[in-house]
Amino acid sequence: MSMLPSLALFALTASITPGPNNAMIMASGVNHGVRKSLPHFAGINVGFFLMVLGIGFGLGAIFEAVPALHNLIKVLGILYLLYLAWLIATTPNMNETQSVAKPLTVMQAALFQWVNPKAWVMISGAIATFTSSSSSIYSQVLLVAVVFITVGTPSCLLWLMGGVGLRRLLKKPKHLKEFNLVMALLLVSSISPVIYELLFP
Repeated sequence: MSMLPSLALFALTASITPGPNNAMIMASGVNHGVRKSLPHFAGINVGFFLMVLGIGFGLGAIFEAVPALHNLIKVLGILYLLYLAWLIATTPNMNETQSVAKPLTVMQAALFQWVNPKAWVMISGAIATFTSSSSSIYSQVLLVAVVFITVGTPSCLLWLMGGVGLRRLLKKPKHLKEFNLVMALLLVSSISPVIYELLFP
């Protein structure tokens, strides 16, 4: 219990800082509004919670035993993020007649967590730092998951609402296109350390 404040601070810092999830949910808020972005928002939180449990309860050991599998997931994650960045950068204007790329569904956003480099770093770091062999690993991992969902949900909501607020300011097609391009570049920059690590291990 004495580690709880430190764990909460770690979770807050990790959740509220820029990363793939936050960039994508903000872009969704700008391009689709709150209601259409809610499935994406829910998927992030459900997927992240389940990912903490999965890694904490043993998947991490599998990836340690078979590093190639983890590297494969990293590569797939990078390719998927680059694809999402391209979709964001090329999203049509809100007032154009062509169809706008649909926001992520609950399932898509939940599955995305497994290829999200920042999610892997956050969860692996939290489990390594805030669990010990002196007590039940199951209760400790569950606590980490609960703290992350408690702190991460409002953090994610702030990014979504920030996007909705910007939506009102980005009425001009030129400004919206510039915003989407910036968000796409931020998304790519957020995974550049992972790309570098894979290319130059």
